[in-house]
Amino acid sequence: MVKPRKLAAPLTALTISALMTGASAQDAQIVHDAEYYILEAQNGTVWEVEDGELDAKLAELREQYGRPPNIIHYMFDDQPPMSFGDEMYQQIRGYKTPNLNQLAADGMMFSRMYTEPGCTPSRAAVLTGQNAIRTGTWEIGFPIEYTGLAAENVTMAEVLSGEGYATAFFGKLHLGDTEESYPINQGFDEAFWAVYNQVTSLYNKTGEGANAIVGMKEELLADNPYQLDKNFVQDDAFVFYLEGKKGEQVLEWRDGSQEVKDYYDFDIEGRERAINFIRRSAEAEKPFYVAWWPLWIPFIPAPEKVTLQRGMVGENYQRVIEPDIAAMRETLEELGIAENTLVVVMADNGPMTHNPPPGAGLGEGLFRGGKGDFTEGGVRVPAAAFWPGVIEPGQMAADMIHQTDLFTTFARLAGATQHIPTDRIIDGIDQTSLLLNGDTHGRRDHVFIYQGPDLAATVKDQYKIHWTSNDPGQAKSGLTAVYDLYNDHREVNPIVVGGFHFKEPFKRMRARHELWKEKYPDRKHERGPAYTGISNARPATLALSNPPVDYQNLPFDPMEFISHLDKLPFNVSEPGFGE
Repeated sequence: MVKPRKLAAPLTALTISALMTGASAQDAQIVHDAEYYILEAQNGTVWEVEDGELDAKLAELREQYGRPPNIIHYMFDDQPPMSFGDEMYQQIRGYKTPNLNQLAADGMMFSRMYTEPGCTPSRAAVLTGQNAIRTGTWEIGFPIEYTGLAAENVTMAEVLSGEGYATAFFGKLHLGDTEESYPINQGFDEAFWAVYNQVTSLYNKTGEGANAIVGMKEELLADNPYQLDKNFVQDDAFVFYLEGKKGEQVLEWRDGSQEVKDYYDFDIEGRERAINFIRRSAEAEKPFYVAWWPLWIPFIPAPEKVTLQRGMVGENYQRVIEPDIAAMRETLEELGIAENTLVVVMADNGPMTHNPPPGAGLGEGLFRGGKGDFTEGGVRVPAAAFWPGVIEPGQMAADMIHQTDLFTTFARLAGATQHIPTDRIIDGIDQTSLLLNGDTHGRRDHVFIYQGPDLAATVKDQYKIHWTSNDPGQAKSGLTAVYDLYNDHREVNPIVVGGFHFKEPFKRMRARHELWKEKYPDRKHERGPAYTGISNARPATLALSNPPVDYQNLPFDPMEFISHLDKLPFNVSEPGFGE
């Protein structure tokens, strides 16, 4: 699949300002959000000095090892801060992660890592360096979506491939089911991936028999004499796991039955493939980038328990993540490449605190809310970076960092910033100085938090404004709530009279953000056929794009609905829903 050529951005007043404040010419060509330039105008001279020192350090490392650093991004679902790296928190929760805790202790922990509030937007953001709203992937997807990450997006795999990196993806992608969204069409040399999320672990006879799902496996249900539409749910067509290599058609892994065993085997298979890829790349003396994102939590738990928590979180830390981290570190040491490999471990968003499956262990953490929320509980996650000999061990960085920053930072470390597109806003900010120089050397003091397609909150320093509010006496009347996150980390006691002076600065900040979006508009969320390009596609899967013969005489195109899906209101409470 050929992607369109990326056009250079015009030399705007802001990029000229960036040049004048000490940024390199290449950095100035990368278009950041407006707020970044406010910071650069005040700190550019200091950053220029730091960048010179960082460039010298990176050049020294490249000369020492003969190539740029390898990069492993290990990301898993739905965890609050302190869920690893904090033994007291783990004692309270009833589980232990010694391997993961040791990795965190041997590197740098981040106390203010921000993400998007849900799986699909989070994964799009980290791969593209853009807030998900810009890429059209702000909605959490479920089968069958008829959409996915579009071809014109530029991923980290593409950026690093341009600099000669071997690239691979193993685990949960959750970025759509259209062919253009397949990772092998998004820059990865090879991939083994789960198309959707953990809920599909229930899409089988075991789940139906336990009433964990309802009305899917009709062969287990009583005959319904009132059912007229036999194709309302087409579960026999679902595709859950795919594998493939760049330039080839993909294969469905196993037979599509989605047995519980398949789900449990998937992460084990992913581990074996990830370790094999690391070995092959090292033996070929080629720098590599691997996105290793395990599914890890099945919603049908194993009967035998190994932790005091008994929850699926604690149990699957032991089943999946602890063995993954151990195998990763052992392999890097064995191959002698640990000192030239950056490992970033993190969660993709906050815990699923709203109606989680029974026994999940997905409890609310320090912050209020969880997955899907714009409160800190939805977007603050545990994260650590490990790079022996480069990142000083035992650090705790309180600088604000956003998952999109990994995009720009990885590119800087790889010497690949020239491959970052310049025809769009890149939200990711280069945080190389934070990694190499430590706490207080970050270059971000703000985040914009979207909930679906809506800007819901903005954070600046320790202060946070809620643009979305259910209190008609607040946001709707202009008394927008502002919170001090150091003193009210659960966002329950807004500063009103004492915080009125924050209102206009936050409004100016939002105005700059939205004016810059007018110049670089968000990509529209588009749809297309699902599950194409699969060489071993089953008949039921093929039928999704080729309706049965008996539908041919309908007075409308039975596939026309695909183009209309995004015209439906996102929020069912919006006027017009269902009209």
